[in-house]
Amino acid sequence: MNPKWNEKAHNLSAPLNQIAEADNGRFSPSLPFLGLSLSVTFSLSPLSSSEKQHLHFKTHTNNSSNKTMLACPSSSLHGLATLQRHSQPSHFLLSNSLFFPPSHRLAASRKCNFRSLHCGRSSCRYAFRASADSPEVSESVVGDSGVLQPYSVKIPVGDRHILVETGHIGRQASGSVTVTDGETIVYTTVCLDDVPSEPSDFFPLSVHYQERFSAAGRTSGGFFKREGKTRDHEVLICRLIDRPLRPTMPKGFYHETQILSWVLSYDGLHSPDSLAVTAAGIAVALSEVPMSKAIAGVRVGLVGDKYIVNPTTKEMEHSELDLLLAGTDSAILMIEGYSNFIPEEKLLRAVEVGQDAVRAICNEVEALVKKCGKPKMLDAIKLPPPELYEHVEEIAGDEIVKVLQIRNKIPRRKALSSLEEKVLNILTENGFVTNDLKLRSSSETIAEVLEDEDEDEEVIVDGEVDEGDVHIKPTSHKPALLFSEVDVKLVFKEVTSKFWRKRIVEGGKRSDGRTPDEIRPINSRCGLLPRAHGSALFTRGETQSLAVVTLGDKQMAQRIDGLDGDDELKRFYLQYSFPPSSVGEVGRIGAPSRREIGHGMLAERSLERILPSENDFPYTIRVESTITESNGSSSMASVCGGCLALQDAGVPIKCSIAGIAMGLVLDTKEFGGDGTPLILSDIVGSEDASGDMDFKVAGNEDGITAFQMDIKVGGITLPIMRNALQQARDGRKHILEAMTSCSPPPANRLSKYAPLIHIMKVKPDRVNLIIGSGGKKIKSIIEESGVEAIDADDNGTVKIFAKDLPSLERSKAIISSLAMVPTIGDIYRNCEIKSIASYGVFVEIAPGREGLCHISELSSGWLPKAEDVFKVGDRIDVKLIEINEKGQLRLSLRALLPDTNPDNSNVKQSTGELADGTETSSKSSEKSKDNSSTSKITSSSKRSSEDDSVLPSKKFVRRLVNSSQDNKEKTKKSSNKAVGSVSVKDESSLISGEA
Repeated sequence: MNPKWNEKAHNLSAPLNQIAEADNGRFSPSLPFLGLSLSVTFSLSPLSSSEKQHLHFKTHTNNSSNKTMLACPSSSLHGLATLQRHSQPSHFLLSNSLFFPPSHRLAASRKCNFRSLHCGRSSCRYAFRASADSPEVSESVVGDSGVLQPYSVKIPVGDRHILVETGHIGRQASGSVTVTDGETIVYTTVCLDDVPSEPSDFFPLSVHYQERFSAAGRTSGGFFKREGKTRDHEVLICRLIDRPLRPTMPKGFYHETQILSWVLSYDGLHSPDSLAVTAAGIAVALSEVPMSKAIAGVRVGLVGDKYIVNPTTKEMEHSELDLLLAGTDSAILMIEGYSNFIPEEKLLRAVEVGQDAVRAICNEVEALVKKCGKPKMLDAIKLPPPELYEHVEEIAGDEIVKVLQIRNKIPRRKALSSLEEKVLNILTENGFVTNDLKLRSSSETIAEVLEDEDEDEEVIVDGEVDEGDVHIKPTSHKPALLFSEVDVKLVFKEVTSKFWRKRIVEGGKRSDGRTPDEIRPINSRCGLLPRAHGSALFTRGETQSLAVVTLGDKQMAQRIDGLDGDDELKRFYLQYSFPPSSVGEVGRIGAPSRREIGHGMLAERSLERILPSENDFPYTIRVESTITESNGSSSMASVCGGCLALQDAGVPIKCSIAGIAMGLVLDTKEFGGDGTPLILSDIVGSEDASGDMDFKVAGNEDGITAFQMDIKVGGITLPIMRNALQQARDGRKHILEAMTSCSPPPANRLSKYAPLIHIMKVKPDRVNLIIGSGGKKIKSIIEESGVEAIDADDNGTVKIFAKDLPSLERSKAIISSLAMVPTIGDIYRNCEIKSIASYGVFVEIAPGREGLCHISELSSGWLPKAEDVFKVGDRIDVKLIEINEKGQLRLSLRALLPDTNPDNSNVKQSTGELADGTETSSKSSEKSKDNSSTSKITSSSKRSSEDDSVLPSKKFVRRLVNSSQDNKEKTKKSSNKAVGSVSVKDESSLISGEA
């Protein structure tokens, strides 16, 4: 700043104080410096002698706008202020008084932007900064340096308190607050852009919510150890914050507003989502955003017959209701939740409990705002000129009435667009010709008006001019009859909405000819896609959903990483997509939008309550809903289509449900009604955009499974909600009846392309044997049997997923063998030798289960090498004789062989029992003795006679025969395969020969 300016401003402080005391606080100082004369009129409250008044003046330019700022360090200024231009050159008049509400008088610096003064095309915006000690502000709020100091307040919520703190974190933001419940802390800031954005019919509000993993003492998984893309859960909470705040923002406020919210601490008990809604409402109330009322949010649970406000996560595990409600001290702005078929009356009671809690929070917030809030930027609100509404109605009123009678959406939309273009051409290019000759001369053209405005414009760059270089030439303007394109579009939309409301209230008919409670025609069919596991096409009017169901194993479950620490596996999830072709437009195709995520979650939670338990139906279920046509209530069409697709896939659902969207015209008296709110059933897109409510309800005749309500006005009351819920129940009943006439009907059986699932229960300590080291065993089972997947839980539940029955049976047999509990003394027949070692052979007693038969247990006598007698692939009978501490099995072939006694030269002549249980005489021909040396102990059916092992000597045969006496009782139970392929005849010959 030029040094002369500081000197002038410093010398001005004393005269201002003297004039204020001499003229009861009213003065009009002239500011000759900076080359212009400025006449100012202030209204000041009486000041003490110790208080000083300082007036600072500076000028800066932003693009083509000349901005002048007056800084007066006194919050005693109050009243309203306007800026007027004198007819004399370089002279302005500030008349009326500046208004600072008593609740916003702060010692901290306050910035107020006043309505722009239009000078031709250029606009001069003035801002005043006031600061001084105020007796209404506590010393604990504002320090000596003028900086807001920490301030906290406890607010009762349910059976405990939440702690709200401001002034200690994020002090440079327009509003910042931390809200604590237990050990869960949510930090929220609100910031505004200094320059307003282009006017539009959509408030420039953005909300970002993030759950830091550090809040729970964790770090994110994967390669990048930091939070990345916003997760679906966080997107849903962003929507919960945005939806109640947006309808309370005033029209005409175009400064971009950003709300940032972080979870800094999470204790696992107190959910942060309801705290985030409350924190955002408090932060906006403390900021400069000109919001009318404070907003708060709470969660309501129902455990038994008790309604709990902000229940803990443990309490929510037993709750039949999950309701999140947001509103003001007098009205409800948003509700969303899910329930287990609770009736309408219980839901209304929960809403009433939640509204009482919200009212208590809002009352405390109002007191907090009086102490710590900033002045609202009411001057930044810019509304279209009032006369523009009359011009639009005069030009297009009759044609709007005709266009609204078009039944179909696309022709009606095109007709409205054409009519809007016509109004724009008249009011923005050709100008609207009025009959008032005083306003405009008929000989004056639009070009002349624009040329006069160009002459008044001078661009002044901040810091590049000295005193006397500023020259602003005022002119007496003739009001131009041109309007901005944005203003014309905004007014055209509001006028169209007005005529739409008038048509419904007065005529009792909607755009498509329906009555307020009438449902659009419904058509549905199943089995549309032959290769899909289940499919359905649901059509209601001009809204259509193609729902497809896919069944899979546990690997198809959706994995969710949350603050709780344990990754959640969702066995059911619904994915909603809304392509631009569904509304006949060209648009971007990419990642799912926030709207798609929100609508998909609403439909998912609606259908979740009718699914069977995992024990009854162990499939992972995925539902895809693609909106092929859209004209309102596409999320509820997804509920209806998804229910039919589940039945077509053979999922044994508990019952059928349907969804419906309800609308509202709140003030009917303005449009010729009796003032009673008009509730609309099954609303279309135009009724959603022009109406006051969008209330989606899903369920059946007995109760509600999910609901979501958005309000576009200041809020609704419980009686209105009660009527809407009753009308929605009648609508759901009608839709369910129409769904029963689906043609073709649902298959109600598993598709032949769906995977087969077999559930087995094994002992938990056998699960490790099935999985194996590093999962090697379970992978080998999958490869050997040909199944798709095998899931083994720690509790002993084993699920086999296969495409066909043979592979399923093979894997089932392998797992049964692995899971069996062997007992010492069990005999296993016809077992295959898998491998041979120097110390014995490994025998597979069951698929995937092997045991060691030591070389000492392979024969009754001495055997130098196992491979001399046995070969891989041979089949023998073995007996389990030992299980060591590691669970390894020790088998024996010798225990099943006939017993011989080497000390006795004679064998008992009594009847002997062979391995197959057949009694034979001990007497036999001597000829068998000569053949005993070539008898087989064991052989395989695959082996040829050349490969058969022979006994080493007659001595070995003798021992083999003598051993039969000691094992006489054991061999009774064995089959003829107990000694390999040696026949009964051969054995008899052996015994007889030795005798």
